[in-house]
Amino acid sequence: MAGRSFLLRVANVNPANVRTHTDRALYRSIGVFILLYGGYAIVGAATFVDASTNYTHPWWQWLVGPPVAAAVIAYDRAVVGRVAVNYEHLESDDPHQLLRRRTVGLYAGRLLLALLFAIVITEPLMLARYKGEIDAYLGTVHNHELSRLERSGAIAAFQGQVDALRAQDAADGAAVEDLHRLAADKRKEATAVYDQALADSRADGVSRRAGCPPGGFCDSLVQQSRLLNAEATRLDDEASALRAAQEPARQSRAAQIAALSEQMAEQRAANRRSVEANAGFGARTTAMWHLVRADFWGFGFFYLGIAALLVCLDCAAVWLKLVSYGNAYERTEAREARRRELSETRRHGQELRVAEAATAVAGDGLHTAVQEQHLLDAAVAQATARLMAELETQSTPTR
Repeated sequence: MAGRSFLLRVANVNPANVRTHTDRALYRSIGVFILLYGGYAIVGAATFVDASTNYTHPWWQWLVGPPVAAAVIAYDRAVVGRVAVNYEHLESDDPHQLLRRRTVGLYAGRLLLALLFAIVITEPLMLARYKGEIDAYLGTVHNHELSRLERSGAIAAFQGQVDALRAQDAADGAAVEDLHRLAADKRKEATAVYDQALADSRADGVSRRAGCPPGGFCDSLVQQSRLLNAEATRLDDEASALRAAQEPARQSRAAQIAALSEQMAEQRAANRRSVEANAGFGARTTAMWHLVRADFWGFGFFYLGIAALLVCLDCAAVWLKLVSYGNAYERTEAREARRRELSETRRHGQELRVAEAATAVAGDGLHTAVQEQHLLDAAVAQATARLMAELETQSTPTR
């Protein structure tokens, strides 16, 4: 019998007054829903704590669910086990006067609690169900955000400074390269002039004379070639001197570029931490709704269906209580409550009448005692007066 009444005890009803098969099935179903809701609340509260800690899976997340489940189950048991007995017209045998009309406040409060639990508990469960898809979408969002931060903000400013420093290095290098290139051109031209001098000395040149006598055309070509080589050497020396003069500035810019590169690396790491930290409950909820809107039949249909199923589980016990108003169990409880109240009321009235009678008897006795006291006082006063008169008569001398 104890095993059969367990679910009835969970539903917070008196097993002795559950006499019909339909009421027994009803309240056992309510007990089953309450137990299922207890497990759902424990898992949902643990999932909510996990989501609140950015999915670090703390060990204490399973300690939060039982108190929450116990509190809500206590509320449900209070709602289910409550029978609204009408204590007016206790002597009436009209069955319509057994129960009071249902109050909206109790059920409205439970509905509000169900909606809050749908947000606080059902949503984390749904986010855990679609964790893989949400992680993939958040990865794409984070990559776009990191790309945007690369193109703007501190990293873009640092990169602009690095580009400016490297442009200065390139300009300095271009100046040195220009001198070297000009020197190379001078040497190339000197080689060409010297080749002409050699050709002229073999009688293959302009003068058509062999040899290279001083003051001749061949000799002038040789002198010109030497001047060009000397100019090239001077240009190379200028380039080396310019390179040496640029070296301190180059080292300073290299140090600045290294420092800026380090700052950029730190900023990138900070940006990554900041962006990846945006993966909590709010971001995952936003991602979930994006997936729902983007692919309703792939995500939204099942999301809304499972969420509705969990909300129905949340409200099932109270809903069964609401639609079963006035069943045989409630009428039996109401009859017994009204019978006890009527008995207590009559006993209280009898006690009041006895008390009134006792008070009246005590009052009559007190009145009699007062009257007797008055008579006694009058007799004493009369006897005293007579005695005083006799004493006065005896004390008067006889003539």
